[in-house]
Amino acid sequence: MTEQQWLIGCFNRPWSPWSYDVALDGMRQAGFSVTGLVGSHQGEPFLSDDATAEYLENLSRRIAAAQLKPIVAWLDTRHDIPLSQALEEACRKVDKAALLGLQYLMSGGVHHQDQYDHYYQLMRLLSEYAARRSIQIVVKPHGGCCASADELLTCLEKVDHFNFRIWYDAGNIIHYTGKDPVKDVERVARWVTGFCAKDCATLGGPVMIQFGEGKVDFEGVFRCLLSEGFSGPIMVECCAGDSPEQVTKNARQNRLFLEKILPRASAQVYHRRDEG
Repeated sequence: MTEQQWLIGCFNRPWSPWSYDVALDGMRQAGFSVTGLVGSHQGEPFLSDDATAEYLENLSRRIAAAQLKPIVAWLDTRHDIPLSQALEEACRKVDKAALLGLQYLMSGGVHHQDQYDHYYQLMRLLSEYAARRSIQIVVKPHGGCCASADELLTCLEKVDHFNFRIWYDAGNIIHYTGKDPVKDVERVARWVTGFCAKDCATLGGPVMIQFGEGKVDFEGVFRCLLSEGFSGPIMVECCAGDSPEQVTKNARQNRLFLEKILPRASAQVYHRRDEG
């Protein structure tokens, strides 16, 4: 068995109180080569309607200058407007994601039950549109219609499209539901194509903490995912820190935490297969 090389990236979210250029520098210094646009910075429209082609071209250059590759961005969609209008808006975001060379757009679902059906319909249509641009639409645990495995399985059933999958977030399972992520992930692991890494200790608890300070059994969660063939990417979403320097240091520590436990989880999966 050869040691697997894991693709571990980082979102800009931990540096959101400061400029995006500070975030880019922090991610580079923390040892990441892959990034995602999840988090907001003043003056940065990212994929919104305010993002012009010139802005996106410059954004791409800035990210490349930091020796980073963007692969995913947050997908905001509206569900209080006609479906055709919502689809038109969402497709524009897909087009902009394609200009940046992204591979995934990540949704956080909706929280109002009267919008669930609208969400499922939009995701089905958008997944088809995005597939033609080699971009996968993914949903992460985020409360509401995607709170945990129960709701995620319903999402998969209702959307019913090969290009709609899950990016699992074990910390959000605790934050939004208080459930055990290891038991929860077992039910959806075969549909997981990415992982948002954060920790959390209690229902509604803080997530801007260091890995290992909360209740997420990262090794157990990855063991379940790896047993279903999961191979990444894995994106650090949260860490502690009150200054850019502290955030950078802590983001690096969270990366090292993942690099330490992933081989252990992988070895356990291979050991069980050998025994079987």
